Amino acid sequence: MKILDWLIIKEFLKTYFFVVVMLILIVLVLDFTEKNDTYIRNEVPSGEILRYMGNYGLYLNNLLTPITVFIAVIFITSKMAGRTEIIAILSSGVSFIRLLVPFLSAAVMIGAISFVLNGWVLPGATAGVTEFRIKYLDKGRASTDPNIHIKVGPDTYAYLSRFFRTGNTGYNFTLEEIRDGELISKLSADRILWDTTTNAWKVMNWRLRKLRPDGEDYSVGEQLDTVLSITPADFDLPENHHETLKLPELTKQIKILEDRGADNVNYYRIERYVRFMSPFAALILTFIGVIMSARKTRGGSGFQIAMGFLLAFIYILLFILSRTFAENGAQYPIFAVWLPNILFALTGLVLYKTVPR
Repeated sequence: MKILDWLIIKEFLKTYFFVVVMLILIVLVLDFTEKNDTYIRNEVPSGEILRYMGNYGLYLNNLLTPITVFIAVIFITSKMAGRTEIIAILSSGVSFIRLLVPFLSAAVMIGAISFVLNGWVLPGATAGVTEFRIKYLDKGRASTDPNIHIKVGPDTYAYLSRFFRTGNTGYNFTLEEIRDGELISKLSADRILWDTTTNAWKVMNWRLRKLRPDGEDYSVGEQLDTVLSITPADFDLPENHHETLKLPELTKQIKILEDRGADNVNYYRIERYVRFMSPFAALILTFIGVIMSARKTRGGSGFQIAMGFLLAFIYILLFILSRTFAENGAQYPIFAVWLPNILFALTGLVLYKTVPR
């Protein structure tokens, strides 16, 4: 059986990588066709386009893994079933569990590669895609999005109407301390400027209100040095910042946000949960794929491949919904993130009862 194991593993991995490359090339061609006019209009260098397509291809590989694994395992298994090879193997006394070993071994390899890509390679590719879109497709925005709200401490909140990267300057700045639903103090300023020599903020044309039980203190000034637990980079984060951090950086960022008491820390935690959950998808979907396509059918493997597409799309849809549910305040976000794997694992165990013996 060892020779057969290596043949199955080799065929599985070869088919998987072939399907991955073909699907990625199709999507990249469609994406290039859609954006070609924008590339010409914005005079995007060819080298930058190629770099973007390489990064986008890596991003697509992670997104398409459930589909490619399912297609590969169904194609290989149904082809073996069509040639009655599975019947011959089981008739020789080999158990179905033993037959699963080479398939699951290949799935473990794919899962391990997926974990490394998710943790250390894809974040850089995602950052490259985001940077390219901002620089060329959005034509290099000079400032961040308007109306920035950020939590800088357990009870302290900052607001900027706009932050400009050139000059590291923000406008219409406010810093509020709110405790138990009551405003304790409020610092307002026309501008806030990052001083690179001292690595600190300068507040220009400021007004400060401090509320007391018997009244309030009010003061004004032209310039005030202040220390905040944020830097200009915190105002310039893309929406998918949590996806652009490598696994060690993601863990460090979670600690920083927890120390601040930031509200958006949940997005970073969920991203970390996802990176540990995703590799198991290859194992679970391989298990289901072998079970679904182990029987010989008159119509060939077309129906099994179509079912593989359908189930893979259902898995992706369920993953997107469960992640959205987790990010929107689920009581147990780690359970919500793992829900697709749990449901598909249970489905696989139910289907296992129907396999040929």
